[in-house]
Amino acid sequence: MVHDMRELNRAAVLAELLRSRPASRKQIASRTGVSPATVTRATDQLIHEGIVREGDEIVVENRGRRARALDLVAERSYAVGIDLGASNTRLVMTDLVGAPQIAVETKTPSQLSSQEMASWLAREVIDAAAAAGVWSAVAHISLGLPGAVGQGDRVVSNAPNLPHVEDVRFLEVLERELGMTLEVDNDANFALLGEQRFGSARDAPTAAMLTLGTGLGAGLAIDGWILQGRHGLIGEFGQLPIGAHGLHLEHFVTGPGLLRRARETGVVLESPADLFSDAQPTSAKSLREEFDHALRVVLTAIAVSCEPEVIVLGGGISRSLESRLSAYQDALEQSLRYAPKLRAVELGNFSGAVGAAVTSLRTMYRELGVHESALVDLPTAQPLDLDSLVAVARAPHAVA
Repeated sequence: MVHDMRELNRAAVLAELLRSRPASRKQIASRTGVSPATVTRATDQLIHEGIVREGDEIVVENRGRRARALDLVAERSYAVGIDLGASNTRLVMTDLVGAPQIAVETKTPSQLSSQEMASWLAREVIDAAAAAGVWSAVAHISLGLPGAVGQGDRVVSNAPNLPHVEDVRFLEVLERELGMTLEVDNDANFALLGEQRFGSARDAPTAAMLTLGTGLGAGLAIDGWILQGRHGLIGEFGQLPIGAHGLHLEHFVTGPGLLRRARETGVVLESPADLFSDAQPTSAKSLREEFDHALRVVLTAIAVSCEPEVIVLGGGISRSLESRLSAYQDALEQSLRYAPKLRAVELGNFSGAVGAAVTSLRTMYRELGVHESALVDLPTAQPLDLDSLVAVARAPHAVA
């Protein structure tokens, strides 16, 4: 029992430092309700373990008395988040407190075999971290993939735009060359997590993500926790049959699907963005109506699935819709008498990589002893916003 209490107190002190740093022992005691003497014992233990350091003096708001500031040893270990897409791959690396160190965006070499792509991705990660001089300190890596990712067996399915990841050898080769086990999930789930912690859904514990680009992805969260099914099928709304002959919904709202529908109906589109241009040809009107109908269907399905406060829209096609989000929101309200707020991503192309990095950080915190219940609002100390990512992407050690 004594040992359990010590661990509980240590976990509470560590979680408080992760939320608000630096802090004095007295500040930690006040915020956690743990006695000052117990806080001192816990912090001494954390200092001995090399997790916390004692820094310069800070002024404490108590008769002008001064106390030593405690802070985490941020450079102790690093977290990596990867978003592997059919067209582009993004990588974000942070230190222990979530401060971004590297942000990389590069083309995905989809012409490679599954094993070759795994080797390519491993080299990208290792080279990026080695260029920053921290590869040996990388403690955890999380990987976002298109398609349904089983949480038990980690089998990937429904990834037609990047079939490489459905090959079990892809993950085997990647983990072997990186020398560690990865946490793997659907890219939309990670994108939602990124936007909830540091983006446009930061004020919405129950939220959803809809990505429209090369494929259709969706993630759902209730009370801050991402919903994950055993087979990874939660949020696979693109598989809904809504068209003639059982055509799936994703055929009407994704880039490749729109171009295919254009060819089938004789509409000339140079790119999916042309469908949303003010100068779109008259012949494209029916195609746009199809798109709007399919989008309303998927937004309705998301709304009734978990009643999110916010639905975040991301992906290449979503950029063409930003001026019409209020119209889609009004349509939802008319049909449901309730409508979540529709918002564009704030983290740009890096939502998924940021969410994957957050997952890696939470795993690291869990391994350091932070309790599961404290993880939902972590990391908080250092914002992983788009400006900070752009800043490190321009740094000398960023990989082009």
